[in-house]
Amino acid sequence: MADFVDFTGTGLRYLGYALSPLALLPLLILIVPTQMERPGRFVSGVVDRISGVAMALAVTAAFAIILIQLGAVLMRYVFGLSFSWLNDSVIFSFAMMFMLGAAATLRDDRHVRVDILRPNFSPHVRAMIELLGALVFIIPIGVLILYAGSGMIARSWAGLETFNESDGLPIKYLFKTMVPLFAILLIGQAISQAIKAAMSLRGLQGFEESGHEHEGAM
Repeated sequence: MADFVDFTGTGLRYLGYALSPLALLPLLILIVPTQMERPGRFVSGVVDRISGVAMALAVTAAFAIILIQLGAVLMRYVFGLSFSWLNDSVIFSFAMMFMLGAAATLRDDRHVRVDILRPNFSPHVRAMIELLGALVFIIPIGVLILYAGSGMIARSWAGLETFNESDGLPIKYLFKTMVPLFAILLIGQAISQAIKAAMSLRGLQGFEESGHEHEGAM
């Protein structure tokens, strides 16, 4: 059990760290695009598919929120019963929806933007902005989340932390595990977006075309 707790607390952090060197791929694509195009596409494709699986789980969690909340309302106002674990389930499902869906939302360019100047930029400049945004902001923030949260996750797993109420869900440690998973998925997807942007900058099919493909698929 101790080994598993150690893996959960620090192993996920190091998994995120292990992804970080892949951030060199976009830079290598800029330098030697012909040689690095194929591995870049492979890594980007794998990451995009993983983000798609995470999004499917996020959508499932969204439906779960509706069903659980409906059940809680019926139990309370029809039968006069109230259970803390139902409320905890809504919170847990919302965390899953938000944190597991963030990477695919980044992939599909669905995060909220305040676009004042960007629509007027050329595709080349937009690709440069995406590349710098992924490498300078998103990946470092993901690494910081992993670093700051690993101790909290380890302590939560060590005590098999539960929600506060006596009849609450006994899986608060799983709830907190969403934090490093969110960071890992975000780091991976940021690398994928940076790869696509780098390919666009080198005249290869990349960011702009890939985004349209995902829009069509959705």
